[in-house]
Amino acid sequence: MYNYIVIEGNIGAGKTSLATRLAEDRQASLILEQFEENSFLPKFYEDPARFAFPLELSFLADRYQQLKDHFGRPNLFKPVTIADYLIYKSLIFAGQNLESAEMTLYNRLFSIVASVVPKPDLLVFLFLTPEKLKQNILHRGRSYEMNIQIGYLEKIQQGYLEFMKQQPDWRILLIETSRVDFVNRDEDYHWITDLIFKDYPPGITRIKG
Repeated sequence: MYNYIVIEGNIGAGKTSLATRLAEDRQASLILEQFEENSFLPKFYEDPARFAFPLELSFLADRYQQLKDHFGRPNLFKPVTIADYLIYKSLIFAGQNLESAEMTLYNRLFSIVASVVPKPDLLVFLFLTPEKLKQNILHRGRSYEMNIQIGYLEKIQQGYLEFMKQQPDWRILLIETSRVDFVNRDEDYHWITDLIFKDYPPGITRIKG
C-alpha cells in the first residue's frame, strides 16, 4: 500500500483533476499546489527573463512550506496522502527558466529544502504529447497561459523524463494519456485508478493508454 502518491505531469496534463478525484474516492489527504496565488506567474509569461528567478524562488518556498506543514502534522484518520505536484518539479522548471549563475544559487537552496521533504512511495506521471497539452491549456482558458509555446512544453517534458531516468530507486508509473479522458469518461478514470494501486518494482513502469 502506498501512503504518499504524487500525480505529476506537464502543464495541462490533468494532474490536479485526477489527484482531487482520487483523494475523494480513497478518502485520502489531498495536497494541491496553490499556483494561482503566485503573483509572479502572469508576469513570468509576459517577461520570462525578468521574472523567472523570483517566480522559481517563490514556488520553491510555497511548495516547501506546504509539504512541511502537511507532513509535520500527520492525519491519523487519513494516513494516505495524494498530491498534485512533486517538490522536484521546482528543479525541473528552474533548469529550463534560469540562467547558469541563477541556477547555481538555486541548486544550493533546493538541496537544503529537498533534504527534509519525503519522497513519494509512488510517482504517477501523466504523459501527453505537447500538441495535446496545448489543446488542454487552450481549453481551460487561463489567460496567462494562452501564449505558452509547444517548444516550451517539449523542454519541460524532456526535463521530467531526464529526472525520472535518474531515480532508479523510485517507483514511477508513467501512463501515456493522450487518448485517455479520465475527467469525462468514468471507464478511463477507473482504468487509471486500477493501475495506480497495483504493486510496482523500483524503476519506471510505462503503460500506454
